[in-house]
Amino acid sequence: MFIINCKNYEEISGDKIIKFVKVAEKVAKKFKVKIAIAPPQHLIGAISNSSISILAQHVDDSKIGSTTGFMIPELLKKSKVKGSLINHSEHRISSKEIQKLVLKLKELKMISIVCVKDVAEVKKYVKLNPDYIAIEPPELIGSGKAVSKEKPELIIKAVKAVKDEENKTKLLCGAGIISGEDISKAKELGSKGILVASGVIKAKDWNKVISEFAKALV
Repeated sequence: MFIINCKNYEEISGDKIIKFVKVAEKVAKKFKVKIAIAPPQHLIGAISNSSISILAQHVDDSKIGSTTGFMIPELLKKSKVKGSLINHSEHRISSKEIQKLVLKLKELKMISIVCVKDVAEVKKYVKLNPDYIAIEPPELIGSGKAVSKEKPELIIKAVKAVKDEENKTKLLCGAGIISGEDISKAKELGSKGILVASGVIKAKDWNKVISEFAKALV
C-alpha cells in the first residue's frame, strides 16, 4: 500500500488536486501498485470518482445529523471514501476514540490506518486489528530523514510487534521518506507499504517521484 497524505499543502489546493490525482492514477496503473490519496477534507468531492482509493485525513466518532464540522464515517462512505487515517501525529485523539473508530470503520467495511509514534503504541493498537498501523516518529516527519535509515531498529521492533499479535494488521512506514532507496530499505526491514506526504506533494515533478516510489514497492 502506497498512501499519500496531502495534508493542507498549497501545492494541491483548488484544481491542482485533480491534476495530482490523474498523475497518481497513471502511475498506479503502470506499476500495478495500490495507491491511496488522503486529500484535504474539503476537496474529497472533487476527486471522489478517481480510479484509486480516496481516504479521509481524519474521521470523528460522531453521528449523522446535528454534528456541524465533524467528519462522519457513514457520510464519507456515501462520498466513495474508502477509509481514513486515525490519530495522525498532527491530529492526535484519545485511545477511546481510536478504539471506537477502528470498530466503526470495520463495521462499514472501510479501511482503517492507525498512526502511531512508537513501538509501545504499535503494541497497544495492533490489538484492535486495524487494517494498517503506520509508524511515524514525529521528530522525523517532514525532516527529509527517513525512519528506515535513521531508526531502522524501530521498524524491526514494530514489525515484530505486529507479527506477534497474529491478526490481519499490516505495518506501514512513514516520516522523512524522500527517495526510492528509503522505501526499499523500509521494505527490506519488513514494512508492507508507506505513508508519505511532503516528499511527494512538494516535489517539482510528481510523476517522477511517485513513479520512483512505486517502483521501489514492486
